[in-house]
Amino acid sequence: MGDQDQLLGTVRSELARLSPLIDERRMFGGVTMMRDGNMLCCVSPRGLMVRVGAEGEAAALARPAAQPCMGTGRRMTGFVMVGYEGLKKPNDVASWLKAALAYVTTLPAKPAGKPLRKKRN
Repeated sequence: MGDQDQLLGTVRSELARLSPLIDERRMFGGVTMMRDGNMLCCVSPRGLMVRVGAEGEAAALARPAAQPCMGTGRRMTGFVMVGYEGLKKPNDVASWLKAALAYVTTLPAKPAGKPLRKKRN
């Protein structure tokens, strides 16, 4: 099992314990976890992208292995990327997920999206 698969299993297990209302979507080249329609985190080949909010970003970036999250060449405010080297200790993943849940649970739920329309040729 690769690092990404192992991390995904750990994230799923921790979120099942911490917050049962989680949906999964394939986004950002990995698996993104959503709560009430709001992005919580994403397990990708680069590690764990975590949503901590703009106010929590500086404190999150002070933690080991955390870096600014760069989307398509632009910084994603309120998100940090935690490399695999910062997710090795038993409580590391749970700690990051708790930080993300603390922020995301303050956000209003998003209504269910409309079904995607088929492209016309």
